[in-house]
Amino acid sequence: MIIQPSENPGAHERHLVRRNENILFGDAMINIDQENMIEAQQQDHDQLLAFHEEFQDVLSDSVQLKANVDSDVVLKLKDRLDKLYEQASVIADDQAETKSALKQLLEIVMSAVRVGAGTDEQAHQELNQEQQAREAHFTLLESHLVADLLDPHSPVHKDELVPTLLSSDKEQLASALQIFDEDQLTLIIQDSSNHLSNLEASNEHVKRATENLEFIKGYIEFLSLDN
Repeated sequence: MIIQPSENPGAHERHLVRRNENILFGDAMINIDQENMIEAQQQDHDQLLAFHEEFQDVLSDSVQLKANVDSDVVLKLKDRLDKLYEQASVIADDQAETKSALKQLLEIVMSAVRVGAGTDEQAHQELNQEQQAREAHFTLLESHLVADLLDPHSPVHKDELVPTLLSSDKEQLASALQIFDEDQLTLIIQDSSNHLSNLEASNEHVKRATENLEFIKGYIEFLSLDN
């Protein structure tokens, strides 16, 4: 049986594709075959099953939430929902409906938190700021690259960050750069320059990487002007 690429791959299969015949990854470069494709898809499947199990637990806990429940219980549930949304952005298959359901559950939980805040104006202001930050974070997670990099169990190893960024398309790269501060971006530029200096300039992946490096430099210059 021939194993085909997934229509909506998870993080492991996505990273397998990034590394495929890509000299930017050095020793981590691979050639996709049946064995490593099956392994990546199995890892994504295991992650998907674990997600669904946790999602059902959280759904059950949310439904059973009582009006007079302790605030610590509500806050812990909110944190679990936030983490589940992040995981939903990483796992395989189309998770649009699941993510929509998680947002609805978060709205219910946040309403309970607001009720608990009573008439405390400062608390409500902080909750508004948290909501804005959450919405911005969720928007960034629409980028698979961002979701993969932020995943605590990311298949992207630390020493693969630079080749991963340099291999990305511009839209994904533009989203990913927003999760780094200026010091981190400066280090990424230095590491990228050193990395490319040892590679064959005519290679297709290196050409894209060179363009991406210039894009990153332009981005950090923009940040400097904005500050």
